[in-house]
Amino acid sequence: MTRLGTFLISVVVITTYMTLMPSVASAQSGFAGIVKDPTGAILPGVTVEASSPALIEGRRSAVTDERGQYKILDLRPGTYTVTFTLPGFNTLKRDAIELPANFTAALNVELDVGGLEQTVTVTGETPLVDTQSAVTQQVLPLQLINTVPMGGRNIQSIGAVLTGITQSLPDVGGAQGMQQTYMAVHGNDPRNNSIQVDGMSLNGIEGDGAIQQYYNPMMFSEMSYQTGAVSAETSAGGVRVNMIPRDGGNSFKGDLFFSTT
Repeated sequence: MTRLGTFLISVVVITTYMTLMPSVASAQSGFAGIVKDPTGAILPGVTVEASSPALIEGRRSAVTDERGQYKILDLRPGTYTVTFTLPGFNTLKRDAIELPANFTAALNVELDVGGLEQTVTVTGETPLVDTQSAVTQQVLPLQLINTVPMGGRNIQSIGAVLTGITQSLPDVGGAQGMQQTYMAVHGNDPRNNSIQVDGMSLNGIEGDGAIQQYYNPMMFSEMSYQTGAVSAETSAGGVRVNMIPRDGGNSFKGDLFFSTT
């Protein structure tokens, strides 16, 4: 193969990778469900809108199909308001829904017939079970990470307090050195672990399941540990850690953490 041919193939491969990367490097959360009327009849044509400060565009929408089903996918973790609208029916608004990473929240609702324009708001009901996926995962929000006692402040020491995860070495508070511990689940080889930030892989080139960085957990809004039925986008079957960065703002603020002996 000529040098020009090799160059052109490289350009095509890199361009294809850069095109597909945004579609896989995401938290991949969403909403899905069925909309019915009080008699149990399905309602096609309902406009379903999910809005949140976590979205750059502010809101995303979908329309129920002939079976009354809808899906709004590829949403960032955050607090959402979901609104259901159909002419001739009262508008239903589900407010303050916490959507974690890698989670599809099932929202099945009923719309009441309304002669006048009226909005019904339901607050504080967040789905706890992902009925759309068989993935076994534990999601830790920042508030929980800051309160759980642990030896060190890294992904390995946090994983040590979760169900089913074991470490290759005990963490006695000095896990910030060059020698990292390794997480394992279900007897799996630690080399099969996948470490990600917002869906982008950070695994080292040695292929031993470790990373060469120590991240401060306070940089992330939440951390997701998947230990079973991991999706096919991850090429290994070990622990999958996905860290979701915190969003910025227009005000200057910070946090301080220190430890002593």
